[in-house]
Amino acid sequence: MKKKIIIISLVLPLLLSGFFYFRYLVYYSHGKFSDTKTLEITKGDGNKEVATKLKEANLISGEIYFYYYIKSQKLSDKIMPDIYEFSGNMTIPEIVQTIINSEEKFIKITFPEGFTARQMGEKLTANNLPGKEFLSIVDNPGELKKRYSYLTPEKIKTLEGFLFPDTYFFKKDTPAKDIVARLLDTFDQKLTEQMRQDILKQDKSISEIIIMASIVEKEVQTAEDMKTASGIFWKRIANGQRLESDAPLSYILQDTNDQHSGKDLELDSPYNTYRNIGLPPTPISNPGINAITAAIYPTASKYNFFLTVTINGKKEVIFSATFAEHVANRHKYGL
Repeated sequence: MKKKIIIISLVLPLLLSGFFYFRYLVYYSHGKFSDTKTLEITKGDGNKEVATKLKEANLISGEIYFYYYIKSQKLSDKIMPDIYEFSGNMTIPEIVQTIINSEEKFIKITFPEGFTARQMGEKLTANNLPGKEFLSIVDNPGELKKRYSYLTPEKIKTLEGFLFPDTYFFKKDTPAKDIVARLLDTFDQKLTEQMRQDILKQDKSISEIIIMASIVEKEVQTAEDMKTASGIFWKRIANGQRLESDAPLSYILQDTNDQHSGKDLELDSPYNTYRNIGLPPTPISNPGINAITAAIYPTASKYNFFLTVTINGKKEVIFSATFAEHVANRHKYGL
């Protein structure tokens, strides 16, 4: 009997402390960041899916605490699908109150890789956001540049190239300056410290890398082809050759042609890499992470030329080692 009493006296405090600790995590724990995050709860998401999304966003410390609270309060069927904004200091009860009382609406905007600032502005305007003001800030960033270390050392006049393409959620009254800052913040996060160090080791600037990435983004599709194309372009620059890329011409002419000919190739513009040696003066699109990675870490190969062609409705890249092979490929595909 004495043994039982001793065991109970030892176990009971442990059980009680465990219960109170669990209760603390349910009612008082919160995220581990100081800013805000947006999160989309879609139609059909159950408690498990919502709990997983909250945990992955670091808004809760464990799915079980959210799941326990929502069940114990009989709120399982009250969650409303919507786009929400949460701060890092919100507790589980506060989060639940937010998602069962859907009031504030967000606008979901997806900018694909390779979109230009002009295309981004048009998409913002089409969704009743300040697209014209957005473009004005992109072309005249002024004091905004001082916020970002990757912009301040560079002689950058436009933010084209640094507006990271991704899916964003904006309130309907979000100012244009905040939209631009959100895209620049994302770029800042994606360009890791290791990447920045490796760029310096190559004696290149971040601006040069992004210009190259913006061209590669428009020229080829897959991550592997991007690295090979990047290797060809950097090789040409090292050898003092012209890049001869159609993408910068399309940027300045505002067309979508894979190939140019005639007077287009004679265009007197710093963006005409058929006439000028080296990179164009600015990025020509806003590249995604695959293109940026390819610009920093190109693949060395035997190839010196490539064509982008459409085969059975799908774009493919045809690489060649010699000019004779390149010409033969052009004839083969009717270019």
